[in-house]
Amino acid sequence: MKKIEGTTINGKTTIQELVENMENFGFQATQLSKAASLIKKMKKEKATVFLAFTSNMVSSGLREIIAELVKKKLVDVLITSVGSIEEDVMKTKKDFYLGDFNADDLELRKKGINRIGNIFVSSECYEALEDTLQGFFKAIYDKQKASGKMISPRELCFELGKKIKDERSILHWATKNKIPIFCPAITDGALGLNLYFFKQKFPDFGIDVSGDMKELADITLNADKTGAIILGGGTAKHHTIGVNILREGLDYAVYVSTGTEYDGSLSGARPKEAVSWSKVGKKADHVFVEGDATIIFPLIASAIL
Repeated sequence: MKKIEGTTINGKTTIQELVENMENFGFQATQLSKAASLIKKMKKEKATVFLAFTSNMVSSGLREIIAELVKKKLVDVLITSVGSIEEDVMKTKKDFYLGDFNADDLELRKKGINRIGNIFVSSECYEALEDTLQGFFKAIYDKQKASGKMISPRELCFELGKKIKDERSILHWATKNKIPIFCPAITDGALGLNLYFFKQKFPDFGIDVSGDMKELADITLNADKTGAIILGGGTAKHHTIGVNILREGLDYAVYVSTGTEYDGSLSGARPKEAVSWSKVGKKADHVFVEGDATIIFPLIASAIL
């Protein structure tokens, strides 16, 4: 057994050194260090790396960190919820602001401010999103009429990325580097509402929500090995581990979550539970880090970068 051992920190200590030394700290510090090591192993063994994340990650400052990983091609596939797509677009137009968890929500509503934890998002951000999406949908609709083929969610994300020049954007770098973004619940959120608005004028417009399944399955089945970094839960997490049933589970899995497993939720389920479903392989290396991804993931990302 390894002994519990701290480390001396000085002005020259790098994040990579700190994260490596945290392996012997105990508690979640050890898990964080193991997670960073496992991601390095995924890359060394040339696994196809899936990065799954919920939209609140993009609400926060993790947006730019994820964009950097995509820019440097350190991940191969992104799977996320639609809030990530719309908020990435909104941040190219308007800023989000740091607020307070204890703000008066009735007052915020009067002022047209929407609260995500301690992050404030003005309703003007959604107006800017609407301006962008309505024109974008019209261009996609015109292509649909000409080709007779509906666009898939992955193709929609790719086309939307072409419109974004902001180098802090996930969509921008995903399109530039041809890294696919899969969004299984594309009609959720503000994007879904904008689809509703658009379809009032163009009721035959549609998105083929099943159109991505073969592409995602082919990526999974053709990979020598697959690894996943999963921040949070929800549809992004399940879509990632679910498609890996096709190959009897992921070879590597890193989960970062605050969810509890004792309510039976998918979001709180540990990697070992996924073994029973063949979503994580029988002999897979996996690590669960319990904690807020806005604290944990910047340390992991800095260590692997």
